[in-house]
Amino acid sequence: MFDDRSPIYLQIADGIKNDVLSGALKEDEQVMSTNQYAAFYRINPATAAKGFAQLVEEGVLYKKRGIGMFVSPDARERLRRERRERFFTEVVDPMLAEAKRIGIEVDEIVRHLGGAR
Repeated sequence: MFDDRSPIYLQIADGIKNDVLSGALKEDEQVMSTNQYAAFYRINPATAAKGFAQLVEEGVLYKKRGIGMFVSPDARERLRRERRERFFTEVVDPMLAEAKRIGIEVDEIVRHLGGAR
């Protein structure tokens, strides 16, 4: 599950975010505890806790004292909005800039994308 591209705690956070986006984790659903997560993936509990803390800070998860961590009610929609914005700034905008540099018109891109379905 984990690779060397980024710190494990970020990979944990990204994995949980992906589960929220895909619907595998529902709003207000309880997630594994950091200790359960650490045991399941055989990682240091402090590493798991750091990933979970980041998700709480970002508003993806919330804590219920003495019960555990849960998916925030608006987490899926918030993550969708963030990913959409990032998609346009990191993928579409650079693609359009490159297309302009090499003389490809937007309508040609749209036709190409329509045929890719």
